[in-house]
Amino acid sequence: MKNIEIAKELLCDDITCVIASDEVIYRSRKRGIAPVLQHLNNKNDISGSVVADRIVGKAAAMLFIKAGIAEVYGEVMSSKAIELLEDHHIPCTCKEKVDIIINRQGTDICPMEKTVQNIDDIDEAIIALNNKVKEPAQQK
Repeated sequence: MKNIEIAKELLCDDITCVIASDEVIYRSRKRGIAPVLQHLNNKNDISGSVVADRIVGKAAAMLFIKAGIAEVYGEVMSSKAIELLEDHHIPCTCKEKVDIIINRQGTDICPMEKTVQNIDDIDEAIIALNNKVKEPAQQK
């Protein structure tokens, strides 16, 4: 069985992201871009791995590109993420294609997507995403 198929099978209600290589399988319960951003910030080499993720937007796609991910599957994937991954020759498939990734409340575009919507440079995007993640949570 191919690594991408294994990763897809491991996605479930409480596992939101699976990063798999021939040697290691990482499973995460963290939401959003946190699992891959954490690997990048910790300088973990996940290049050549495959990723199965619940939601893949432009922000996640940029992180996958920076990390050197070889293939991506998303339960939900934005058209912008597909375009970006294909432009970088990273095979990608999805269960559902959407125009935009919305926030968890369903009221607006995802804050991480907003952060990178006008950024094309991968390194600049990662700086912006790290800064966004460090912002204090908004008061309700």
